[in-house]
Amino acid sequence: MKKALALILALVMALSLVACGDKSGDNGDDAASTELNIFMWGDYISEDLISNFEQANGCTVNLSYMSDNADSITKLTAGAGSEYDLIMTCDAYMESLIAGGYLEKLDHAKLPNAVANINEAYWNGDNKDYCVPYLMNYIYVVYDTERCPIEITCYNDLIDPAMKGQIGTVDGARNLFPIALIALGYDPNSTNETEIAAAYDWLVKFNENVVAYGSTEQNMVNGTISCMLTYDGNASWAMSELGDKNTLTIAPFTKDAVQLGFDLFTIPKDAKHADLAHKFLDYICEPQVMADNLVEFPYSCPNDAAIAVANDNYKNDPAFDFDYKTNVFFQEDVGDALAIYDKYYQMLKVG
Repeated sequence: MKKALALILALVMALSLVACGDKSGDNGDDAASTELNIFMWGDYISEDLISNFEQANGCTVNLSYMSDNADSITKLTAGAGSEYDLIMTCDAYMESLIAGGYLEKLDHAKLPNAVANINEAYWNGDNKDYCVPYLMNYIYVVYDTERCPIEITCYNDLIDPAMKGQIGTVDGARNLFPIALIALGYDPNSTNETEIAAAYDWLVKFNENVVAYGSTEQNMVNGTISCMLTYDGNASWAMSELGDKNTLTIAPFTKDAVQLGFDLFTIPKDAKHADLAHKFLDYICEPQVMADNLVEFPYSCPNDAAIAVANDNYKNDPAFDFDYKTNVFFQEDVGDALAIYDKYYQMLKVG
């Protein structure tokens, strides 16, 4: 069994004891559940979706927010079922979460919309029994064709000295190190410390050209950067904001693979309101419910039925006009090497 989660536990167990989220005042009986406690990324789900679910089920949904994926792993491995009914995590950790017994097994009989509408390609083996995909994220390079000093055709272009002060980027070790590994010709999920160290050296050069980390689409719209490594939904927002003045394009990679990640809803072991959690998971998989959600959060969607009824703006969004679907990589559980990544990532952040 992978030891990645044990390593995380050793680092963050003390923090996991801090109270988090809103507690339900009922006795934990699913039949009488009137509260649903969810831990997920902030600003990532429609308020109307939440409100409509509350009205339809006579309940209150309490949302609490994570700052990075380590937050959700900490809670899941520390027995989060006492506080949360649904926790969002990503595909990179599912193998260890399942093996460690931290998740409740889903009852597919209660998830007809999920089973029918989620593209089978996006259920990964045993994961299907323990999670429901919410949205997907391609992480690719977008640049301004008029302002960017050079044409971007591969990851190595991002460390060109001409790009100094031009780049905004997503953050996180498991988002950044894979692009460096690919640029160097290595496996994006490498567990070899020599290769990870080489990727660190590449990222030091990348850092010299970066001026903004995190959600950088506003920097692009304001003109303070001319290139960004970003999620497809963030690129969509920037292109939409620029409107007729849009000169952004997706870098036409022909060799380097791009990352496709999944945000997944899971039910933590011993969750108090598992029945209501199943209702929520099935509700968000209703085609029109998810299609309406995509208006506000236009990320790639694993729900084929929702895409079919989505509006034309979503279907024709230039942020999804690319040929990367045949050249992608996924985050994999890297086991003990997670500690190696964290070591070099902390060095990178200090630098």
